[in-house]
Order: sequence, then C-alpha cells, then structure tokens
Amino acid sequence: MIQPTDIETLADRLSASANALHTQLMRAIRRGEARELTQQLFDNEIALRTQADSLYLDAAQLAALGLSDDTRQLLDLASRAAATVARIDRIKDLLDLSAELLTLAAAIAAGKPEHVIKPLEDLKHHLEAL
Repeated sequence: MIQPTDIETLADRLSASANALHTQLMRAIRRGEARELTQQLFDNEIALRTQADSLYLDAAQLAALGLSDDTRQLLDLASRAAATVARIDRIKDLLDLSAELLTLAAAIAAGKPEHVIKPLEDLKHHLEAL
C-alpha cells in the first residue's frame, strides 16, 4: 500500500527534477539556444512543479484522513457495496445505497476525516440490512 511518505518522496523527486530543469533552462538561455526549445524546457519545468504540488496535496489528504490503517476495511466495504448493488432489485435500495456511496466518496475526496466516519457507518449498516 502506498503511504503518504511515499507520495511525498515522489513529489520531492519531481521537485528536484524541476530544479535541475530550471538550471538547464538558464544555461540554455545564456547559450542562446532556440526559443522553441527553451520554451519546451520551461513548459516541462512548470508541469513537473505542478505535478509535485498536486502530489504533496494528495499526501497531505491521505495523512489527514489516516486511511493507512483503515484502508483495508474501506476497500472491503467498497467491494461488498459493489456486489450488493449488482444484486439489488428495488430501485429505492439502489438509490439509498448509491447516495451513501456518493456521500462517502465526497468525504474522502474532500480530505475531511470527520466527514468520513458517518457515511462509512451508514454504508456498513445499510449493507448489513440488505
């Protein structure tokens, strides 16, 4: 399983690559390299920095959620929900269950651990009832 520190390490390495690209970009500009080549180098530097920033955000969200300990339970619950959805016959149950899944997914995406617990418990109870 990927840990937040693994994501941070990847982001660190991408940032280091962007720093190296910046150094190379400055050298290329001083040497008078073609404008289109230096522009491409600059674009790559910016893309790497953007990607690294995004990964730092992902790592922070994972750490904030504390999913590393509960990930197995969450994955198992998601599998149970998928299997249950596949066999539900009543539209109301499908609507209720899918709404609970959407609420849980939104809470995880928001990176707010206090919003994950209730939808997770609601989903568990609904699955047990079905």
